Amino acid sequence: MSKAAVIPQLMAVFQQYGYEGASITRFSEATGLKRASLYHYFPNGKEEMAAAVLDYVTQTLKEQLLSPLYSDRPPIDRIRTMNQNIDIFHQHGQKDCLMALLSIGEAHDLFQGRVQQALKLWINSLASVLVDAGITPTTAHHRAEEAIAQIEGAIVLTRGLNSTAAFERILKQIPETLLRPE
Repeated sequence: MSKAAVIPQLMAVFQQYGYEGASITRFSEATGLKRASLYHYFPNGKEEMAAAVLDYVTQTLKEQLLSPLYSDRPPIDRIRTMNQNIDIFHQHGQKDCLMALLSIGEAHDLFQGRVQQALKLWINSLASVLVDAGITPTTAHHRAEEAIAQIEGAIVLTRGLNSTAAFERILKQIPETLLRPE
């Protein structure tokens, strides 16, 4: 198994157990690799694994979630496509956001800068679509932050309530909410 093929499996462990609860034993069980193989790929252990997973998530964010925002389609279509990709990536809200998990506890100090960079990229990319739609830059930025907060909060609700209803409703409402007249 290649290092690249291992990363999504490591991500699933972080999503299920968080940074503190993730262990080499759990990584080994999830990947089917022995400890030695994991340390061969990631000599610095869990911290390096989390960094690789965060790089993977950031790349996925750029390629799958944000790339539709840079198309030449109408703004509402761009936002809807982003939301469809968010829905798929987070399995209808049932998979925790890794950026959220890596911004708490021990992981906060290790990854805060990288998480902040990824979130700013998402906010700025979404805000640029709103500016394209005629929303003022300040309002666009605020609305983008609010939309992302709603998405992230809906993921928490999905897990806590064991229901995808809020996540699905919020994703459906976001395009029109973002593009409402000022």
